[in-house]
Amino acid sequence: MAPFVRILAGVLLAGAGLASAQAVDTPLAATTAPIVYSAEVDSIIHPVSAEYMIETMDRADEAGAVLVVFTLRTPGGLVDSTRTIVTHMLAAKTPVAVFIGPSGARAASAGFILTIAADVAAMAPGTHIGAAHPVAGNGEKMDETMAKKAAEDIAAYVRTLATTRQRNVTLAEQAVNESRAFTEGEARAASPPLVDLIASDVTDLLHQLDGRSVRRFDGKEVVLKTAGAQVVPVAMNLRQRILSTIANPNIAYLLMSLGMLGLTIELWSPGAILPGVVGGVSLLLAFFALQLLPVNYAGVLLILLGLLLLVLEIKVTSFGLLTVGGLASLIFGSMILMDSSLPELQLNLWYVLPVVMGFGGIAMLLVRLGVKALRQPAATGEVDMLDRIGQALTALGPDEPGRVAVRGEIWQATAAEAIPEGAAVRIVKVDGLTLTVRKK
Repeated sequence: MAPFVRILAGVLLAGAGLASAQAVDTPLAATTAPIVYSAEVDSIIHPVSAEYMIETMDRADEAGAVLVVFTLRTPGGLVDSTRTIVTHMLAAKTPVAVFIGPSGARAASAGFILTIAADVAAMAPGTHIGAAHPVAGNGEKMDETMAKKAAEDIAAYVRTLATTRQRNVTLAEQAVNESRAFTEGEARAASPPLVDLIASDVTDLLHQLDGRSVRRFDGKEVVLKTAGAQVVPVAMNLRQRILSTIANPNIAYLLMSLGMLGLTIELWSPGAILPGVVGGVSLLLAFFALQLLPVNYAGVLLILLGLLLLVLEIKVTSFGLLTVGGLASLIFGSMILMDSSLPELQLNLWYVLPVVMGFGGIAMLLVRLGVKALRQPAATGEVDMLDRIGQALTALGPDEPGRVAVRGEIWQATAAEAIPEGAAVRIVKVDGLTLTVRKK
């Protein structure tokens, strides 16, 4: 299911992605200045951000750049995507620098691993890295054995990277096994250090790197010449920006809610088409986003239960109990949907409440309309004919049946009293196709 959703979501947005591009590639042949590619990664590490970073490194290799600088701000991400980026980073022809900035930023979990793996690791003042202990991809707690295996696997991976990059292996391992985090001063002052430089911004970083010898992962020494470098900023293309945006927990939640609402409306009013189409597309995009996030499937089930209870309220007389239960289920399901201690990966209550209240309002409106319809008199059959006013087309009497016109129809009729032709009559009884009337 997950690969299918990813492929379909990519196809839906591919057209927009083809029209965008967008590393700001200036004509490189027109200058002899060294070229530095610069990209900002301000998101969780997932397949979209991995694609973006890999494309940036490939462009730098093709352009013969002297350095790629990734300005990194991330709460963490997926291990598979992190390994993919690191593998490409180690094999890239162009040296890669990871800069944690600006001041106040952090690179936790997956961001810490990317920093350790880079040819150059730098931090801005007031930043921190670390807390790289792994958690389950679906947000659920792992049992002790699985947690230990996962932690040991990541710890070994980080030790390998730190050893080859000649960085502090002990602290790198503690960041995984003990979830330790380090300020820029602690990371730089360690012996050996975790990071190479402290710089205020990318310009300062390039100034400090000029003439610096960097040891690549394969052991080769490269002297960086960044003085007067032409910095080429690389931005995500439109497709990547859209997919990266919907990987936000709040956006994914809104898409999921919109999708379920659209499909519910389509089920209530078959043939409306538009709600079904919008709902289906929104759900597919939501599924794409949710597979990148630490989702608690108990929360998903509670949300589905809440919607089911709201739908049943329309069919079952519960005097509002099903609506109350449905709203409670929606609220609790929404609050535990994202099982993460990171604020960036949690749902905002101000997103949840309007959605839940919106569903509740729609359900209450439909219930009100249903109750109103039940209280109205029947619009067909014998009950609907009683007390209707018509006109005698012929004279009527106890022994003289005739015809009357009611609602544009002509009926056979009898009367217990004499009624002249053309008089207004009221229907008092319906016997098959014969009416009993009396003079109005």
